[in-house]
Amino acid sequence: MGPQVVFRSRVLPYLLVAPQLAVTLIFFFWPAAQGLRQSFLREDAFGLSTEFVGFENYATVLADPTYLEAFGRSLAMGALVAAFSMGLALLFATMADRVVRGAHVYKTLLVWPYAVAPALAGVLWFLMFNPTIGVVGYTLNRAGISWNHYLDGDQAFLLVVLAASWKEISYDFVFFLAGLQSIPRGVIEAAAIDGAGPARRFWTIVFPLLAPTSFFLLVVNIVYAFFETFAVIHATTQGGPGGATETLVYKVFNDGFIGLDFGSSAAQSAILMVIVSLLTVAQFRLLDRRAEA
Repeated sequence: MGPQVVFRSRVLPYLLVAPQLAVTLIFFFWPAAQGLRQSFLREDAFGLSTEFVGFENYATVLADPTYLEAFGRSLAMGALVAAFSMGLALLFATMADRVVRGAHVYKTLLVWPYAVAPALAGVLWFLMFNPTIGVVGYTLNRAGISWNHYLDGDQAFLLVVLAASWKEISYDFVFFLAGLQSIPRGVIEAAAIDGAGPARRFWTIVFPLLAPTSFFLLVVNIVYAFFETFAVIHATTQGGPGGATETLVYKVFNDGFIGLDFGSSAAQSAILMVIVSLLTVAQFRLLDRRAEA
């Protein structure tokens, strides 16, 4: 066993963690409690009176067709973002794991996009696919493909998915590369000696051993698509056209800050918190079972 740190004063450990606890309480738990409280209230149009309505805000939200559409849209975005970002990240990680010369440069270039702010990533993709001044948009139109995400909801949704996926590829790449490098080389070499080709070695040995990493990234990518794509959507489409890119998190913004319906917005935030909590619990349960096995 290594050397143990012993504090002579019982108060010192609490003083050391007090700043972080204060930040967590003030900026996380207190706003969450205020939002949960707001979800049971209803204010008038001028914010002069407040009425306790219980679960009426939740019932109204769950019966709203636009909210159900936004929920389905969020699920679709989560699935597509996870598929695109994880698939490309796994491909890049497999290639990077085989690179001998210039490996550090290659890995660094693949990690760089993660340092780009989500809003800036949205602006970059918006400019590239702009039907008037964008390089990609102009090229598509010249090639006979009518591209205008201002008017076509499916194209706008695709643009948001591509921008969000590009932002997340670097994050997934780091975890997949770490998972690949932790696989014992002896197992792969033994399979190669037995006559298994590269494709068979990957699908029968490498990919199953990456299952815990893959499931972890799947949950992380879905949570990312539900929550952290707000800046990307706001910079590219602002939820349009006609609500085609309005996800759950963007609907919270529209109803709360634009429509000034704070009770409904708070109820939607609480539902989002429950969804993410369930995903996190499922993630830890499965990872614990695999660790015990």
